[in-house]
Amino acid sequence: MRWSEAWLEGGSVDSAQLEALLKAREAGEADFLLVDVREPWEYEMGHIPGVDLLRPTTAFRRWAGELVEATKERPVILTCRTANRTGMLQPMLQRMGHPRVINHLGGIVAWHGPVEQGGYEE
Repeated sequence: MRWSEAWLEGGSVDSAQLEALLKAREAGEADFLLVDVREPWEYEMGHIPGVDLLRPTTAFRRWAGELVEATKERPVILTCRTANRTGMLQPMLQRMGHPRVINHLGGIVAWHGPVEQGGYEE
């Protein structure tokens, strides 16, 4: 098992691991979905390059079931500002049946890689 696969089987990744996973995904060596669960205004202020979806926590009931059904075969990494929201959502998505939901520890506050601004479209 490669390091990237091992990290995607765990329950959490830190920022250095997430940055390495994003590089591995770009090279075709890892497959996962990165979901930012902050609000649109927070995302606009700055987000991790490589975020695939913005799914605000305030709208969780509207998107959770669809996300679980659409991504059961793929690891999902959740990120937010400090990992507080992702820490609450991770077990909820697991109870809904998603086998591999991963919490980005520390969120964007702990992120030391590049940050993009803007880019949110409904």
